Amino acid sequence: MNIKGSVAFVTGANRGLGREFALELLARRAAKIYAGVRTPDRFDMDGVVPVRIDVTDEASVAAAAAQCADTTLLINNAGIGRILESTLDPAFLAQARELFETNFYGIVRVTQAFAPALVAHGGGAIVNVLSDAAWIPRRGFAAYSASKSAAWSYTNAVRDELRSKGTQVLGLHVGYLDTDLTRGLDLKKSDPRDVAAQTLQALAAGQDEVIADEGTWALKKSLSTAHAFYLEPARLG
Repeated sequence: MNIKGSVAFVTGANRGLGREFALELLARRAAKIYAGVRTPDRFDMDGVVPVRIDVTDEASVAAAAAQCADTTLLINNAGIGRILESTLDPAFLAQARELFETNFYGIVRVTQAFAPALVAHGGGAIVNVLSDAAWIPRRGFAAYSASKSAAWSYTNAVRDELRSKGTQVLGLHVGYLDTDLTRGLDLKKSDPRDVAAQTLQALAAGQDEVIADEGTWALKKSLSTAHAFYLEPARLG
C-alpha cells in the first residue's frame, strides 16, 4: 500500500492512537484524510476532514461510507474499554454486549460498508487496531479481551477473503498505550505516535500484521508453548 497519495478514513480519530494516525498520514503525504468522529464540530486539525460516524449505528456508518466513497485506506481504530473485576458479576453480559457493539461489530459494520469502494479503487487497504488482550485475559478485562479476540478472528477471515480482490488487511496488536485512557496507571506504555508510524511503515511494506511492543511479542511467542501466558496470566505481573 502506497501511503503517499492515498485517501484515508480513520475511525476514532479525535484522540489517542486515532489522532496520531491522522498526523502520521499527513506527514506521509496522504492526499486526503477523513477523521471519523461522533462530533465533527469538536474536531480541529489542519488538512483533515471531520466526518460524523458512530460505529455502533448502521445508518451512520452507511452515510459516512457514501460520503467518503473515494477512500482507499480504512483504519478501524475506534474502540472502548471497560473494567469489571469478576466474570461472574451479573453485569458482565451487559458490559460484554456494549464492548462487542464497538470493538467487534463496529469493525464488521465499517469494513462491510467501505470494502466495496476499496475494491472499486483497485483494492486499497484496511488496518484493524487489535490488542494484546486478544491473547491474555487480564483481571477485570475479560469482556474486553473477548471482543478483541473476536476482532482478531474477523480480521484473519476478512484478510483471506479480500486478498483475492487486491485489498491488503493488516492487524495491529499492541498493549497499553500512553493516552488519556491510561493516564494515572503505573504501567509500561507505548508511544501512540510510534505505534502509528510502525503500522503505516508495515502497511507500506505489504505486511499483514504488526506486533508493536516487546510485551506483545512475548505474548504471541508463548501461544504454542506449554506455559502460554494465557494459561498463567499472573506471570505477566
